[in-house]
Amino acid sequence: MKKLIAAINMTLDGVCDHTAGLPDEEIHQHYTELLNDAGAILYGRITYQLMEYWQPLVKNPSGEKSMDDFALAIDKVPKIVFSHTLKNVEWDSAKLSNQTLEEEVLALKQQAGAAILVGSRSLIVQLMKLNLIDEYQLCVHPVVAGGGLPLFENMHDRTILKLIKTKTFSGGAITLYYEPTNENH
Repeated sequence: MKKLIAAINMTLDGVCDHTAGLPDEEIHQHYTELLNDAGAILYGRITYQLMEYWQPLVKNPSGEKSMDDFALAIDKVPKIVFSHTLKNVEWDSAKLSNQTLEEEVLALKQQAGAAILVGSRSLIVQLMKLNLIDEYQLCVHPVVAGGGLPLFENMHDRTILKLIKTKTFSGGAITLYYEPTNENH
């Protein structure tokens, strides 16, 4: 059974905004390795459209190795996009899901192969409510955003997670690896 991993960047105050973090070479390399080891990544429309930023770097590299490597990894990994408004996706390695999030994830988890990543805040919240996430990889940047969309918005049930490891980056960010305990008290 495939593992479903929620992997996302956030600030110290819990805000998920791709412009609020401090991505550096080391963090780009971390996510490049994560993507290279993944079987697929799930995105909502907004995050998918943000990630399209990387497409031109595949054909026209920036010259910054960690960014160019990340662009190649994000280009290669199969992307499954959940949207009520998009009619098609232009990225060759992307497809629009024609199933509900729950149906798609349950089907993917039954297949053999590499882990499935979830890289959108809205999908993480929905999958958390469905108890389908097997691991959380929360990369916390040493920034207080002071506003924005919090990761765990509209969560009304208490969820207890078990810390399984950490990874500290030289720029001050830290990735916290958690597993759900399936306890809610």
